[in-house]
Amino acid sequence: MTLNINNHPCFNDSSRHNFGRIHLPVAPKCNIQCNYCNRKFDCMNENRPGVTSKVLSPRQALYYLQHAMDIAPNISVVGIAGPGDPFANPDETMQTLRLVREHYPDMLLCVATNGLDLMPWIDELAELQVSHVTITINAIDPDIGAEIYAWVRHKKKMYRDIEAAKLLIGNQLEALKRLKEVGVTAKVNTIILPGINDRHVVDVARKVSELGADILNCLPYYQTTETVFENIPEPSPVLIADIQKATAEFLPQMKHCARCRADAAGIIGEHNTEEMMQKLTEAANMPKNPEEHRPYIAVSSMEGALINQHLGEADRFLVYGLDPETGTSRLVDSRPAPLPGGGQQRWEALARALHDCRTLLVNGAGDSPTKVLNAHGIDVLVMEGIIEEAVEGIFTGKDLKHLMRSSQIHACGTGCTGTGGGCG
Repeated sequence: MTLNINNHPCFNDSSRHNFGRIHLPVAPKCNIQCNYCNRKFDCMNENRPGVTSKVLSPRQALYYLQHAMDIAPNISVVGIAGPGDPFANPDETMQTLRLVREHYPDMLLCVATNGLDLMPWIDELAELQVSHVTITINAIDPDIGAEIYAWVRHKKKMYRDIEAAKLLIGNQLEALKRLKEVGVTAKVNTIILPGINDRHVVDVARKVSELGADILNCLPYYQTTETVFENIPEPSPVLIADIQKATAEFLPQMKHCARCRADAAGIIGEHNTEEMMQKLTEAANMPKNPEEHRPYIAVSSMEGALINQHLGEADRFLVYGLDPETGTSRLVDSRPAPLPGGGQQRWEALARALHDCRTLLVNGAGDSPTKVLNAHGIDVLVMEGIIEEAVEGIFTGKDLKHLMRSSQIHACGTGCTGTGGGCG
């Protein structure tokens, strides 16, 4: 298999008018918090990393890609760039890359990451012939990094301040070096933050050049509300040009970056078409594996009207379908929950009981049952509200953010009337 890396529109300026790219939004979680980032907003006119209208499972992503290629056959690159970090979601990321490589052997593959958890996956990325990896490196000086990052979460431990910056920078530089050892093209993104790192970007360029980086993308900071840096002005075109000129002494420059969304599709700089967004929504509304027949949605409820019961407390689950004639939800079954205890076996039994359900709506859920149910193709959504509104909204692809709980993980003992012994 020979990949034509010259057809990558992000790395080759001469290709960007003829070849498109598609980002598959399969990685919702992030492992760091940047002081300029807020992934909460989603405006269709907003082009910036971390924004997506939908999040897909790996097989939903493959379904979407197959239809996207019909709409835009000039797509030459499949990328994963969030909306979180690909390697804070390594299972979803790697499964998606494997599926795309299997079904599209000539497709260019790329990922964009902060680099914190990249290192363990580099060898497999090379085996999958992921040709391009982008790492966002905003500082190599921990003192400056400590101003940019609020926290870093690595191997289930939280780090802050200098300690966090040292860990992140060390992992980024180690991963960059390893990428070049295995022959992967490496781009470095550096966000220009006036008054924070604008005088430091040259130092970043010098260091990453020494480690073998292929190209540098000096990105202007995008002013985003409800962030620590929301009052920092965006860099002027003159400042950007001066930094690009200075760093060009060390690395070639990418100057046509459109700060793409995590669900971007098509030619760089053009908005996603309505047809493409419809296919994205269609894919997201399907079962995690679209090839499976899962026509129902299950709900945990105390009285049958509201989504108001924690998964671990439920003694039965209400199962809803959609009436194709009226477009309204209807109760089709009530299924007993497995008896408490038994740990993972309890959730395996629940997955079997809900084998024809694509989604389970609960008011709270632990991490362990969520992982088991996800592995069996059942999406667990933590929300509150009227059952009919939520069920019909999921079936029809409506925005249900107003019903979603702030966290998909419900801490044991918080708002739970159970024994405190966990969801086992």
